[in-house]
Amino acid sequence: MDLKDKMILSIIQEDSTLSVKEISEKIGLTFTPTYERIKQLEKQGIIQKYVGLLNREKLGLNIVVYCNVRLKEQSKKVLETFEKHIGKYDEVQEITSLSGEYDYMLKIIAKDINSYNEFAVSVISNIPNIGQYHSSIVLHEVKKSTKFKIDLE
Repeated sequence: MDLKDKMILSIIQEDSTLSVKEISEKIGLTFTPTYERIKQLEKQGIIQKYVGLLNREKLGLNIVVYCNVRLKEQSKKVLETFEKHIGKYDEVQEITSLSGEYDYMLKIIAKDINSYNEFAVSVISNIPNIGQYHSSIVLHEVKKSTKFKIDLE
């Protein structure tokens, strides 16, 4: 990956709606080589997909919760079962496997505290092998980004 590829990635992270022509102008290449570079980055899996970032609050989703989960046992089958089960729910935005005190951290989005409580009671607490879960309600998101730092060197 050279400097031009890195520039393309940096630009796409900022605004994936830009046309190939607009990207090519920003990086100082013509349309065709820019297009080919983007297609190659997609083929390599570096660019996984293009998505729209939505404003959750304008959609009435006002609560963000980080829920730490400890399972009763950590066998491969139990871990896979938990991941498969909890991954089915749209409320769960992220599932992260952890080392340390908890086995997983879930990022959960809900309409309000009552909706989250209903989700926790009806879904999380009923998953087999749940030992304990601890919820932390986000008060204010100080920084929220999807952009990776790409060194343009």
